[in-house]
Parts: sequence; structure tokens; C-alpha cells
Amino acid sequence: MNTNSSLPPAGVPGSGGNSKYAIVAVVLVLGIAGIIWRMSRTPEAPVAPVASVAPLTPPSNPKIEDIPLPPPVEDKPEGGPTGPRIVYVQAAGCDGKCLGHAPPELGQALQVRAAQARRCYNQALASDSSLKGHVTVSVRIGPSGNVCSATVASNDMGSVGVANCAANLFRNVGSYPSPRGGCVDATVPMSFVPQAQ
Repeated sequence: MNTNSSLPPAGVPGSGGNSKYAIVAVVLVLGIAGIIWRMSRTPEAPVAPVASVAPLTPPSNPKIEDIPLPPPVEDKPEGGPTGPRIVYVQAAGCDGKCLGHAPPELGQALQVRAAQARRCYNQALASDSSLKGHVTVSVRIGPSGNVCSATVASNDMGSVGVANCAANLFRNVGSYPSPRGGCVDATVPMSFVPQAQ
């Protein structure tokens, strides 16, 4: 009897070894299917805790009830009206605390804008001849003379349109004269009364 003829050819496993290959093939197929399934799922992004922080800047359009009353009207010297008085306040600005100093040219530029705000008043006066009062605009000027913000600080006229128009005049400026040493905050009070004809 020839014993070599009962052996399988080289490279072919014996009859009992096929089940091992079948099990390995099933495990590989299941592993690949599991990887594809995991990749097809959209993972949920981790949710970062949100800290409660109060806003640092006032709202851009405050309600009439939220606007504080203006300071009392000061008596003018006998020389007559000298234009709006500009008060500089150092407060938080564009990039932190404003520590700049306003040059005289900046005050003059703000006075020119305050005089131009009279157009806003005259347009509203055409529809309401009894309209009069005070509007104060807070303007924040950056170190390069850019306008950081211009908001209505107070308005006792009863006309939101005039106050917003005046604030827009201060906002819509390419730039003001640059403050020295950083940003600066300016408060510009304006008084609107009908002019005598």
C-alpha cells in the first residue's frame, strides 16, 4: 500500500482543517461589519458646560423705560449758549479699560456731529411742532480714532427717532481724531428746542 497517496497535496490543508478557516473568515467578516457600523454612526459631540456671564456692554437699542433721566439743565453764563458741553468718562472700552486722553480736536469733531444732529430734530419737528427736549449720546472712540460704539444714553424728548438718528450720526464717521494713550469714552448732551423764525 502506498502511504503517500493518502496525504493531501502540498499547500492544501487536511480534511479537518477547513472548519478553522471558516471560523476565522466569519470572525473577520463580523469584525469588518462592526467597524463599518461604528464609522457610519454620527458621534454625539460632547457638550461643554456653559458659564453664566452677565453682558459687559449695554444693549444697542435700549427701551425708553430703561434709559435713565438726563441730568438737570445747567444755567448758561451770560455770554449765551456756547454749544454742547462734552464730558469725558473713563470706562470699559473696545479692548478693556479706556485710559486714553482726548485731544482738543476730538472735542471739536464731536461738537460738529452734535450740530449736525439738529437735522434729525428739524425733520421730526415738521410733523410735531411741540417737540423739544434733551438727548445724550455716549460715544466710544478707539485708539486709532475708530468708532467703537455710539449709543443713546438718555432721551427725554419722547421721540426715539430723533435720538436714534443722532446716535447714527456719531456712528457713521470714518474716524475721529485719535485719542492719546488708548481708547476714550465721551458723553455728548444735546438740547433741542424750536428756533425762533
